[in-house]
Amino acid sequence: MASLARHRLSPADTGPALRALRAWTPPDAPSGSLHPGDVGWLLRLDDATVYLWTDAQTSSQAEARPDAAAKAAPVAVGFLDGPVLRVTTAPGADFGALAADAEDLLAPGNDATDGLPVPGWEPDTEEPWLVFSWTPEPVSNRAVEITGSDAADRALVHRAAFAGSTFSVDHWRRMKESPAGHLAVETLVRTPSGDPAAAATGWFGGAGRCGLLEPVGTDPEHRGRGYGRDAVRGACAALADRGASTVAVLTPASNEAAAALYRSAGFTLVRENHDWTRPGRG
Repeated sequence: MASLARHRLSPADTGPALRALRAWTPPDAPSGSLHPGDVGWLLRLDDATVYLWTDAQTSSQAEARPDAAAKAAPVAVGFLDGPVLRVTTAPGADFGALAADAEDLLAPGNDATDGLPVPGWEPDTEEPWLVFSWTPEPVSNRAVEITGSDAADRALVHRAAFAGSTFSVDHWRRMKESPAGHLAVETLVRTPSGDPAAAATGWFGGAGRCGLLEPVGTDPEHRGRGYGRDAVRGACAALADRGASTVAVLTPASNEAAAALYRSAGFTLVRENHDWTRPGRG
């Protein structure tokens, strides 16, 4: 079994994790849990924590240095998303070694993993995630790219779209100023009277690699009029212009409205992903 070193990264130190995720992002919809954009969206939070696992053989001598994570060979990247440990690994990674090292992150209460099969755990068949993919094509839409002057309206749309959200201009600025900020493309769609109606954030994974949408939201007062579709298609077009080979988006199978939105925007369902869950949880 491989020997791994785990590094706890603050938001400012996530560069090595982002570079690893970009290198592991394929041309088509990723099969792993994390895209660079997932980390980018997490970095809106000032207390965000990202874990980088490296080959202990290449990092043992540098473990005491602040740049140890940058000097070692990356094996996996992950973070806790509520009670779910989300992980993406390098090709050929030792899942057994990774699961063993992640054990202390999987204390009771953290009862699911996305991308890491844990020995003795079971796939969650009750609530799969639907993975959709969009292939670049000519796009005509009402979306405009978000700039700093749109930040307040972008935050307003997000709070309206997601009940209980506290997303603010400060969150937006923190995300844009993070090590992942340059990977983000964002679009906003307004009503004819100028009210913000829908927004989408896309994340660039690299030229010839898959981009990601995370998140997408429409103000409930403006749903059913194509604003969300235009925001999605605008973000996809911007990612394609930067060189993305395709764009992926994920949604829980129970979110039928989101699935319908993505299909209307030209996405195709490519597969279902299942979390791994602790037996007898709850």
